[in-house]
Amino acid sequence: MCGAQIGGPSLDTLKPGETAIQGQITQGGEPVSGYVRLLDSTGEFTAEVPTSATGQFRFYAAEGTWTLRALVPGAKADRTVVVADSGGVTDVAIAV
Repeated sequence: MCGAQIGGPSLDTLKPGETAIQGQITQGGEPVSGYVRLLDSTGEFTAEVPTSATGQFRFYAAEGTWTLRALVPGAKADRTVVVADSGGVTDVAIAV
């Protein structure tokens, strides 16, 4: 994909200054679809998005520290201390 980060959706749709957390879920090294939850620094639920068929996801988030929870049939995995920088894109790979 033109303008894509490794494991993440195309950056062509991002507007200048937007803060995003994005990435891909894999299982056994292969992309897998499911859902990803965004939890704030206290562990509270903030948002949830479905992944694409290739396991890609994106959140537009405020600057700060977050936890991502990947949910796929029969498995889940957390990535903690994901730091989103203001106006930047944070790429996260999640293996379940």
